[in-house]
Amino acid sequence: MRIMVLGGDGYLGWPTAMAFRRAGHQVRAIDNYLRRTLAAATDSDALMPNPRLPERVEIFRRVCDSPIEFAEGDCSDFGFISEQVQDFAPDAIVHYAEQPSAPYSMIGYDEARTTLSNNLLATFNAVWAVLQHAPDCHIIKLGTMGEYGTPNIDIEEGWIDIEHKGRRDRFLFPRQAGSLYHTTKVLDTDLLWFYVRVYGLRVTDLMQGPVYGISTDEADLDRRLMPNFHYDDIFGTVVNRFLVQAVASVPLTVYGKGGQIRGYLNLRDTLQCIELAAANPARKGELRVLNQFTETFSVNELAERVRRVAVGMGLPAEVRHIDNPRKEMEEHYYNPAHHGLLELGLRPHFMTDDVVAAMIEAILPYRDRIAVDRILPRVRWRQ
Repeated sequence: MRIMVLGGDGYLGWPTAMAFRRAGHQVRAIDNYLRRTLAAATDSDALMPNPRLPERVEIFRRVCDSPIEFAEGDCSDFGFISEQVQDFAPDAIVHYAEQPSAPYSMIGYDEARTTLSNNLLATFNAVWAVLQHAPDCHIIKLGTMGEYGTPNIDIEEGWIDIEHKGRRDRFLFPRQAGSLYHTTKVLDTDLLWFYVRVYGLRVTDLMQGPVYGISTDEADLDRRLMPNFHYDDIFGTVVNRFLVQAVASVPLTVYGKGGQIRGYLNLRDTLQCIELAAANPARKGELRVLNQFTETFSVNELAERVRRVAVGMGLPAEVRHIDNPRKEMEEHYYNPAHHGLLELGLRPHFMTDDVVAAMIEAILPYRDRIAVDRILPRVRWRQ
């Protein structure tokens, strides 16, 4: 297939581009380095040095003897993305081209506006570029399990059947996002559903949980091909943060009570899920929603797992609870369905102690680059 990866320089976008190209597909990666720019502006640079796309593509070509096309440009510029879709004629577009940080979106007005305008325009423009130039193209959009929030009922896979006053209908599962970033993802879903209904687009919306991991088949061939690994409070995930805190011998900081439960998955499983979605496209006129995670953990469970493995490796790790900078439920019910991708053939990689140890081993050579003052929360939800 011809696969276009929007946000091809990102933590997920770059490994996705490599995996599709190595599997024999034609790939064009697109990025404007917004995430790098915002990370630099907030003193949140990645732990490992990562080349920019032109150098990454050249390293990959030499290592794997396979070229990846790339284009630098802004997906919130309709002229640019329209031209790219017309020229490349993709069979599938994998859409990662969004500001990916909940904390960043909650810093203040300027950051909120950047998140809102970038994320919604990137989705809106991708839709219209497909409508005008590639109407049969399958849009694979990265959503987030954070769209659902933490309702006191089971979370279905995207849709819910409702009976009300003797009548029945099927609706998108109610969303209740906990940050402006997550709210833009809710609005993405609504935009996509509108254009699917009206124009018959084919869309898969992947409700992904937090991703962890550094290793992929391609990245393991050359350290310079590794994905961007953020560990700070703004662009880093809780797993990355705990791993780096363990390596730096500082306490693993749990926000609040630590009972917050989410669904997690290994980076390798993200690549599997995207590949399965592309190989099994949504039907014309279908918005297919798949909940993309493999295991659920509370923050306390994650912290204890990392602490236990780190101590076993001779690192003096301990856990410390701090005030929660976010506005969220710290103890709640959480039971989301996630059968769709398993039925398509997903074979999960679980977070075993060996997996945690391997991530710590990968971080250890970069211990001297860790800036501890980036880890504690610098952003609070309440103004």
